[in-house]
Amino acid sequence: MELVVHVNSTICGFIHIIKGKLDGKNIIIDIESPCTKIKEMSHMEVPIMQTLDIKDNYVMDMAQKAHCCPGCIVPIGILHICKLESGMLAKSLAKQVEVMTIEFKEG
Repeated sequence: MELVVHVNSTICGFIHIIKGKLDGKNIIIDIESPCTKIKEMSHMEVPIMQTLDIKDNYVMDMAQKAHCCPGCIVPIGILHICKLESGMLAKSLAKQVEVMTIEFKEG
């Protein structure tokens, strides 16, 4: 069964639909997005073992090649799908939490 995540990038005004599915040692990622930069990342075969470290990371490398903004939350959404599909993060926990947010507050 394919996992679907909606990433709402409210700062740039885009909603991205990310779909992921485990295929052997890879996670197949497809993205529907109005963002031209994210469209460059729209089909990826992400090696599970290249998602374990934030510095040496396939998804972050692809985001850099697509010239994503440093604050773009789509790569993090992709990494969460990879963690869920590989079993490193419980789908039941994600279903229970359902929404992750970044809130901007004045200090």
